[in-house]
Amino acid sequence: MTYLGELGYELHVPTEYGLLAYDTLMETGRDLGVRPVGLAAMAGLRLEKGYRDLGVDIDNTDNPLQAGLGFAVAFDKPGGFIGRDALLTLRERAPYPALMVGLLVQDPDVLLFGNEAVLQDGAYVGYVRAAAYGHTVGGSVGLAMVEHEGGVTSEWLGSGDFAVRTPSGTYPVTVSRRPLYDPDRRRILDEDGRPTTAQV
Repeated sequence: MTYLGELGYELHVPTEYGLLAYDTLMETGRDLGVRPVGLAAMAGLRLEKGYRDLGVDIDNTDNPLQAGLGFAVAFDKPGGFIGRDALLTLRERAPYPALMVGLLVQDPDVLLFGNEAVLQDGAYVGYVRAAAYGHTVGGSVGLAMVEHEGGVTSEWLGSGDFAVRTPSGTYPVTVSRRPLYDPDRRRILDEDGRPTTAQV
């Protein structure tokens, strides 16, 4: 799995070869349009894809079900794990009163930085945990934890007008439980649904 939502690689090289590796990649990829980008670009890509970042969007106070990571929990792990019974109880009580969702600001000129209030029909329902500009989807994107006493369901998310409050004003957003970019993972899976691989 890539942290960018596209087929990608992480290179781990000894420090003394870092400059050589960089220069070689830039030279070899020149005809392909390779260029350096920074961490802000990576943040935008991972937020478009809905990838979580421990210590940024989620921390040890969030449970994996409400963080949208229930698919990664091995409930059938031999011997169990600490907190398994509590998570099973919570899973039985779904829908959850709090859930992490992706959001996209509808105005492409508005920038989000994180910690903005999320409103539904003018009422506070949560806040943006992390945000960046999503160049692929053409607007600011973020991950937000939203709350609803009756449970955060797709029906509730579609039942009102959502917005973010920023220092420059309040702006409409689209919210989604699914990734905003390539929700079916077609960019990183082959036709048989397996992760795409390439020889390097």
